[in-house]
Amino acid sequence: MLKIEHLTKTYGNTKAVDDLTLHIQPGEIFGFIGHNGAGKSTTLKSAVGILPFDNGEITINGHSIKTDPVTCKKDLAYIPDNPDLYEFMSGIGYLNFIADIFGISSDDHQQRIRKYADTFELTGSLAQPISAYSHGMKQKLALISALIHEPKLIIMDEPFVGLDPKASHLLKQMMREHCDKGGAIFFSTHVLEVAEKLCDKVAIIKQGKLVKVGTMEEVKGDDSLEEVFLELEEE
Repeated sequence: MLKIEHLTKTYGNTKAVDDLTLHIQPGEIFGFIGHNGAGKSTTLKSAVGILPFDNGEITINGHSIKTDPVTCKKDLAYIPDNPDLYEFMSGIGYLNFIADIFGISSDDHQQRIRKYADTFELTGSLAQPISAYSHGMKQKLALISALIHEPKLIIMDEPFVGLDPKASHLLKQMMREHCDKGGAIFFSTHVLEVAEKLCDKVAIIKQGKLVKVGTMEEVKGDDSLEEVFLELEEE
């Protein structure tokens, strides 16, 4: 689904990501762990075509994000840690706009908006301008906008930040359901307890380099993910 091969991205003299290789398969929830500044967001933004990178290749369903970005973006959704939404729009106006971009039929996108807005208890606020939304409401709107075109791959940067406990629980359920249907999810998080319970595989990055990757059991063994992470950070 997603192949990152020898990814390198530099800022000046600093290697934010250093020769990183990861493969995310259909059906997998793949967690990406690291301290602030480790290279997580840079990797995610490179994978979705926001950031150019110096070396390596990234493919989504066999298509290069460098040479065929439009095809790649049809198959993916990206949710940043702080969504930039068009705040002059209403919630429903924004969702209709996103649906039109992806060419979703009117009947389909209305049905999907109704389904997800009801799920996240946002239906009553869709007529309001996004500028009046709280951070949590904006996060929910970004999630709905990502889901309505039914992407094969969902890439998320700290998706649980700002969500209330109920919304977090619903998101975890939806992530599992998405992957059970053959989709894939690649997400970063600092909430290691969530990653340990939710992820099929996990990768730990430190100062731009991959230091641990595998199934959850392979990575943590008899320890907790938090213990493994802290040990690697101290090395």
